[in-house]
Amino acid sequence: MQVTALPQDPAEVRDLIRRGVVNETTAGMAPGRVQANLVVLPGEMAFDFMLFCQRNPRPCPLLEVTEPGSFEPTRLAPGSDLRYDVPRYRVYRDGELEAEVPDIADYWQDDLVAFLLGCSFSFENALIRAGIGMRHIECGTTVPMFITDVQTEPAGSLSGPMVVSMRPIPRGQVVRATQVTSRFPAVHGAPFHIGDPAAIGISDVTRPDLGEPVEIKDGEVPVFWACGVTPQAVAMNSKPPFMITHAPGYMFITDAVDEDYAVL
Repeated sequence: MQVTALPQDPAEVRDLIRRGVVNETTAGMAPGRVQANLVVLPGEMAFDFMLFCQRNPRPCPLLEVTEPGSFEPTRLAPGSDLRYDVPRYRVYRDGELEAEVPDIADYWQDDLVAFLLGCSFSFENALIRAGIGMRHIECGTTVPMFITDVQTEPAGSLSGPMVVSMRPIPRGQVVRATQVTSRFPAVHGAPFHIGDPAAIGISDVTRPDLGEPVEIKDGEVPVFWACGVTPQAVAMNSKPPFMITHAPGYMFITDAVDEDYAVL
């Protein structure tokens, strides 16, 4: 099903995802609504991860934390179910990707704590309204993501590199893109880096570590935003015994309105 054919109501989109009708990247879905990265950890690791988010707010802007064992984020999406309402999940054990699955009902435990983190998909609607196109949406692909050589600030047992997402922006619109996204610090905010990919350890901008490549045309500049896939890079580095996340580009769609998270 194409994004253009989807309903605008986030609860209706989540229902389609839950029933397996929609299983594609969520970029462009439910425009104007906040999308979120998902991290699920056993309760014994919850404090370490909350501290990690506090120390690394750009890649991990914390939106909501569930009670242990609860799969319903009551503030952002009452009635939803984090076990089913993401199109694709990843399961990590000891830092290794064990499975990529359409739901996590078989993995759910009574001590699990779910974290929802801001996602840059949430400010893309504002960029589009400002006349700045999003090539991955236009092409129907997953935004390209890169593991950088920039290290996050460690917290407890957790440490690792920052992940960034990249969007090619016409040179004359880079300042405007920065202005627009800086209004949304809860969903990564202003760009983390503009221009030379090598400056943050990216050797080939045409070969993303995650997501899919997009063309950078003449007169465009690669612009990089901190990315909520960072916890997955941290998992591979720190090797926690058990972690569930969304698959990169396959987000949880909340009921929250993106402009409600804007500042200035």
